[in-house]
Amino acid sequence: MIEFGHGTHVGLRRTRNEDTYYADAALGLFLVADGMGGHQHGEVASALARDAIVDWVRKGKSLAEAVHSAAARLLEHTQRYDDALPMGTTVAAIRFSEQDYEVVWVGDSRIYQWKDGLRQISHDHSLVQRLVEAGAIDEVQAKRHPQRNILTQALGITALDQLHISMAKGRLEAGMSFLVCSDGLTEEVNNSRIEAIIARRDLAAQECLDHLLLAALEEGGSDNITAILARIH
Repeated sequence: MIEFGHGTHVGLRRTRNEDTYYADAALGLFLVADGMGGHQHGEVASALARDAIVDWVRKGKSLAEAVHSAAARLLEHTQRYDDALPMGTTVAAIRFSEQDYEVVWVGDSRIYQWKDGLRQISHDHSLVQRLVEAGAIDEVQAKRHPQRNILTQALGITALDQLHISMAKGRLEAGMSFLVCSDGLTEEVNNSRIEAIIARRDLAAQECLDHLLLAALEEGGSDNITAILARIH
């Protein structure tokens, strides 16, 4: 059984919420998309990507195939209008089957797993993450780096032949929890506090999720904040 909580907040400094999400236990699909871009606005990009992924998953495509098709649909949309500025979106998604899970991501929205400890499954497609992997900076410096929000991959912006869709798979176990979130959460709330909230078994999944959103707002709420917490029972 999947118990889940979900929510989004515009934050304290933005006037528009360009994040979106989808949570459907029956389909086993949970995703977060963080939009960006010109006067077409990021909320259009994130919503188009969300709807395309859900559509293709329902038609039987794998999660990676659905994300690739969503990227193609976004690029087609921007090319259809001569005056359209580039617009794109991140995506982080997880699909549950009876005994397994599959995750995919593009950009810097994240997927975490908790079971006796928090583990980040995804890795950011960002300039700063490249610098960390190259040994040029450490994780502490990365958190303060002025270019930490520059992405190296995004749906609708990265050409299809250069798009890298990261994937991971695993077996489900009772007691596991999964967090899918935009960087509006992880920019404000560190992993130890995220873990402390997720680990609380005295709270329902929705209550834990509400605490995560509140924590991000308490720390400044500088961006849109979106998250889904799914527990496996």
